[in-house]
Amino acid sequence: MASKKLLEMLNEAIARELQVSIQYMWQHVRIAGPHAAAIGPIFRSIAITEMKHAEAIAERVDYLGGVPTTKPAPITVGEEWQEMLRLDLKAEEEAIAMYKEIIALAEKEGDITTAHMFRSILEDEEEHHNEFGTLLQEAGAEAAERPKRRAARARARARR
Repeated sequence: MASKKLLEMLNEAIARELQVSIQYMWQHVRIAGPHAAAIGPIFRSIAITEMKHAEAIAERVDYLGGVPTTKPAPITVGEEWQEMLRLDLKAEEEAIAMYKEIIALAEKEGDITTAHMFRSILEDEEEHHNEFGTLLQEAGAEAAERPKRRAARARARARR
């Protein structure tokens, strides 16, 4: 039903989805500091979405006559929230590139269902990429403002 190459790519996608679902869930558990309450639930929510992607792709591989992998790609949790977001942004960029390749190959092979499924998953991955990028930008802007706020407080104390 599907070429060996397409089945291999689908298994790579499963491995990637397993990786990020674990990675993001562990980040949800491990995140600490002032941003934990805001960012932690986002990690958790996206982790659940990624696990659903893994399930859907595995079901597709099985339908196409392949054997879905159970091994995740290497997981990198990170130590602090900014590193976590940078790792996640990179993971989403890699997924976006991979899924565009899968869509192109599936279309070339006439597998409209797989192409359609990956268009939907790609849309989610682009949303995740945007979410992580926005969080990183907002955190960077906030960090840049911190010295200005400290200086303003110091000036206010000096006037007292």
